Amino acid sequence: MLRGILIGVLTLGIAGVAFWGYQEHKEKNAVLLNAENNYQRAFHDLTYQVDLLHDQIGTTLAMNSQESLSPALAEVWRITSEAHSDVGQLPLTLLPFNKTEEFLANIGDFSYRTAVRDLNKEPLSEDEYKTLKKLYKEAADIQDELRNVQHLVLENNLRWMDVEMALATDKQLDNTIIDGLKTVEDKVKGYQETSFGVTSVNMEKKDENFKNLKGKTISEKEAEEIAKEFAEFKNPVEVKITENGKGSNYGFYSVTLKEEGTDVEASMDITKKGGYPIWSIVSREVKEDKISLNEANNQAVKFLKDHDFKNLALFESMQYENMGVFNFVTEIDGVKIYPDSIKMKVALDNGNVIGFAAEDYLMANTEREIKDPAISKEEALKKINKQVDIMDDGLAIILNDLNEEVLCYEFIGTLGEDTYRIYINADNGIEEKVEKLKNAEPVYEEVV
Repeated sequence: MLRGILIGVLTLGIAGVAFWGYQEHKEKNAVLLNAENNYQRAFHDLTYQVDLLHDQIGTTLAMNSQESLSPALAEVWRITSEAHSDVGQLPLTLLPFNKTEEFLANIGDFSYRTAVRDLNKEPLSEDEYKTLKKLYKEAADIQDELRNVQHLVLENNLRWMDVEMALATDKQLDNTIIDGLKTVEDKVKGYQETSFGVTSVNMEKKDENFKNLKGKTISEKEAEEIAKEFAEFKNPVEVKITENGKGSNYGFYSVTLKEEGTDVEASMDITKKGGYPIWSIVSREVKEDKISLNEANNQAVKFLKDHDFKNLALFESMQYENMGVFNFVTEIDGVKIYPDSIKMKVALDNGNVIGFAAEDYLMANTEREIKDPAISKEEALKKINKQVDIMDDGLAIILNDLNEEVLCYEFIGTLGEDTYRIYINADNGIEEKVEKLKNAEPVYEEVV
């Protein structure tokens, strides 16, 4: 009797395990099937979008009307955005496909920048038409390669899950899809000389770094002394230095200081040329407030002057818990130069600088010739929405969407309960940028 009961329980247990295993297998297959379907959809969508891209670029070449050209180029931008999104959904994390993504991004940027400008006043140049013709041919080549991969996928019923597995295990040599995509990537590498004109200067990142720095190249020992002075520790410190960017004109030293007898540490990068701190962080517990935000600002200003940072004016200040956060920009003859910015954190328990970031300042700061505005402030005001109530104004240099420095009239105005900063180009009256300033965060009652 007992034996029969045990056999029955064992049989039920085995059946239960088998059913559980079947369910797990079924669910796993469902997940894999869903992933495979998503990969297949993304790839075939990508192929379709590149087909559309090729056709749309060809359409722009045949157009003569500037009114038709702008929406056509905007459509090119939309298609490249969707194609870029499709690439991001493929299992290509371990497969270098960055050149293809960069190529799509460059086409999108070129078409967008060209579409949004007034083509009646500034029509496409001869070089830009040449660029479009070259893009048309290159898109055709990519289209052919993707279609070939698509044909192989459909003909041989290939699975993208096998691609993901091959990439993860590095067994890629005989995978047809991977080989096809490598061919696409290699093809695109040959297009890197394509000039996208002045409309996309910010897409090709040049490693100019700190080319404007002045001064001699410092040694490790000098970097150590600069770091000690900058951190303002009272006790002796343990120092660690690492040299970075060997052989580069813009190398730097990474310095870590640990104050003896405390748990306080400071980390910073210092340029080899000139010995300028790029950034600095002091890691310590900041206790309760003992000074005001205004007093902390005064400490920040003194710190900048003591370390030979000149012509800086406070742009923004705010308080986060027991720290004051400040943003300074260069100001010359009343003109704020926003690319030259330094951000600082000051502890409100003792006024010490515990955070410092000057990378933007060190890269952008240089002697500039600031020309007089070509239009008057009254003319610039006419470019602003009549519903905005202007509270303040001035002149400023900002970076526009093309990463170029432009002189603007800066207007601070309100619309309803919101405050805006509006920049009108002082040369041609174009509305360069509109920024909504942050409102004070609402205070919510604690939920009990």
